[in-house]
Order: sequence, then C-alpha cells, then structure tokens
Amino acid sequence: MTGSTGVFMICNSPIGIERIVKGDGVYLLYDLIWLVGAMALVPWYLLRRFCGGKNRQGIRERFGWYAPGRLVQLKGRPVLWLHAVSVGETHAAVPLIRALKQKFPEHALVLTNVTETGHAVARNIAEIDLCLFFPFDISWAVRRVLRQVRPDIVVIVETEIWPNLVRCAQQAAIPLILVNGRISDRSFPRYRKGRFFLRPVLNQFACLCMQTQQDGQRILSLGALPERVAVIGNLKFDMSCDGIGAATPEALRVTYGLPAEGLVWVAGSTHPGEEELVLEAFQEMRKQGVELCLVLAPRHPGRAQEVGQLLTSRGFNWIARTALDESAKTLRPGDVLLVDTVGELLKLYAAADVVFVGGSLVPVGGHNVLEAALLKKPVLFGPHMENFREIARLLTESGGGKQIQASELSPELSALLGDPEAMQAMGMAGYNLLRQHAGATERTVDVIRRLLDT
Repeated sequence: MTGSTGVFMICNSPIGIERIVKGDGVYLLYDLIWLVGAMALVPWYLLRRFCGGKNRQGIRERFGWYAPGRLVQLKGRPVLWLHAVSVGETHAAVPLIRALKQKFPEHALVLTNVTETGHAVARNIAEIDLCLFFPFDISWAVRRVLRQVRPDIVVIVETEIWPNLVRCAQQAAIPLILVNGRISDRSFPRYRKGRFFLRPVLNQFACLCMQTQQDGQRILSLGALPERVAVIGNLKFDMSCDGIGAATPEALRVTYGLPAEGLVWVAGSTHPGEEELVLEAFQEMRKQGVELCLVLAPRHPGRAQEVGQLLTSRGFNWIARTALDESAKTLRPGDVLLVDTVGELLKLYAAADVVFVGGSLVPVGGHNVLEAALLKKPVLFGPHMENFREIARLLTESGGGKQIQASELSPELSALLGDPEAMQAMGMAGYNLLRQHAGATERTVDVIRRLLDT
C-alpha cells in the first residue's frame, strides 16, 4: 500500500520478539492493568457527576454496554468506525468524514472519542450517524463493541495505538487503518524504548497513513512493515469553514458581543502559564492606547473558573461566553470575553483581527494553527510546536504566521495591529499555503476504498 509521496523500507526487528509479545500472557497482564485502572476511575466519574461537577457521561459505553435502541441507526447497514481521541483529532477528521459520507452514502458512520469535549464536538458533525464513547482497551469490552457495531473497517485518526483493539479487530478479520498518523519529537523516544513490543501491534494494521516523510521513517523504525506504510499528507490542510456558514465577521462580532469598531485579538487553546503572558501583552496594548478587545479561550473549558479568577485578580473587566446571551452585553475596548464553551473557536477566529494559538509558549506541543490560516487571519504561536512541527515550519516559511518567544508576544502583536496591510498579507499567505498542500483527504479515501474492496 503506497502513498503519493512514496514508501520507506526498513529491516525487521530481532526474531522471536513477536512471539513473546503476541503471547496470551502479555495480553492477560495488559487486561488486568486496564481493568484495575478502569474500576478505579468509575467512582471518580460518579463522584464528579453527583457532586455538582462536570457530568461524566458514557461510563457504560466505555465497557461496551449500550442502552436499548442505542445502536438502532446501524441496523442492516454496513458500518465505518472512525476513532478520534479528542477535540483536535475530531476537527482533523472532519474533511475525511465528509468525503467518506459522499463516497459511501450507504454506510453508517460511527465516531468514537475518549474525551467528553471531543464527544461534544463530534455530536455536531452532521455526517456522523452515531457518536459513542471509545471503550476501555480491555479485550472483552472491545470484543463486545466489535460484535455490536460490526464495522467493515476501523479508522484510527492520528497515532492512537490500542493493542487490544488492534488484536481483536484482526481476529475478527476487520481491517484497521491509521490515518493522519504522526509521531512527535516528544513521543518518539518513548516509542523507541518499547519498539519490540510495538512491532507486532503495528504489523496488524492494514495500512499506516502518515503525515510526513519523517513520520513515515519513524513508524518504520518502530518496526512497521514497509509495504503497509504510506506517506499521504496532513488532513488538516483540507479543512473547510463550513461550520461558520454564511455569517460574516461583522455578524459574528454582534453574536459574541464584540464591538463593531476597534480591534479583536483571539488567544485560542491556551494552557496554564500562557494566560498570564497573554494578559501581560494585552495590558501593554492598553497602555499603548490600542483599542483592543481580547477573546481568551482556554484549551479546556473546565479551567474557565480558574482563568476567571486570574482575570479578576488582574483587574480586567470580563464576561464569560455562557453569560453573554443573558446579559446582551457589548464589550468595550479593554474588556475580555472568556470562552467557557466547546466548538466555537473557529467562529471566534473568523471575528478576529489577529490570532494567537496556545499550547506553544509552554511545553505542551502546540495546537492547530491552520484553523486561523483557513480564515485568512494572521497567526502568532510560540516555540513549542513539536506536535505540529511541519505545519509550523511551512506556515513560517510562507509568511502566513510567525513563531515567537514569550518576550516577543507584545512587540509582535503591536507591530501587526499597527499595520493592517501586513495583517492582510499574512492571512492570505497562510490561506494560500492550505490550498497548495490540500489533497490528503482524497488519497486517504482511496486507501480506505481499496481496503473495503479487498
């Protein structure tokens, strides 16, 4: 199975290790570890649910137990099962989901997630027939799901390697494919330490579709079979802004209570330690007399209370997104909109003049900067982009974004806001980059089609 940019070759790892890893004893131990961990988590889920915390859903589904009628949409239909662990992977899968629905309209599309935030995003994808929580990777739980869902193929988005899912799918003669695969700089050393155990798992995949040449080389060095590795490209380059609909930036500003006049800076997907840096830069803009509103969107909405306390302690006038509709308030320059919801970031980017993408000034590995480029917005991001190294490089080289140090956030933001032509040129350069690298979705669908045909 080959991609448009080629396939790599590698030697086999030492003889005999595959037999050891495939032994039932190893999987039994793995099952026991998972079972102990899962049972320890259940009381925590229930405690959070009944003590006023976040409603932890899908506990039964994580063991492969479904309510009566839960799977009725699948009855009598062939099934494509896609799995995306959380929000980022779910967004990345959207172009592929839409293409699969168009190519295989008779198939039911099932999407599973590990996290609740990913599940919330998945429920808003119109092409998905059924959203479920991903089961704990315990052999009997996985087998229950496979027996009930009965997929024709299992498609894993990015590098989610679950040994029992892989093993049980192969035993049931269900092809398994990894799409948009990547191995980050941080993950690679850890994977290498366990490559003898990974090799027999990787070799049970029908195809491993990797994003870049480097990702392909790395998965091969971990023991993947050369004929099953294809370098396809990155699905994120095929994103669309359909979720925004016909709404204009002006209309979106009205929706979010942002002033029609003045500038809007959106700091999206921020993490602890970054909000402080963003607020320092925002305060500096205020001192310079820049009429600017800040939209602050923590990566995890559950941190909204913590971030709100930070805003209050720093003396900022702010309002939460969930309180906005009730108050019908319009923010003024110098105010902050704190985003405590899921699934609105793309719309907020569309309303922005400039975007900063978090997870990059602290050692998290970065988040998807192409969402801002899709909307022709200039984008700033920090040095920690290990999870998006190739995208960060391409975006920087194209002039569609700028990688900065923490100390450069304020001066770079000031320079951009003071130069509308530079903002427009940067936004257009990022958009053009997206269009130049599009096509991974079509190539991935072709691989899936061939697997279904065989």
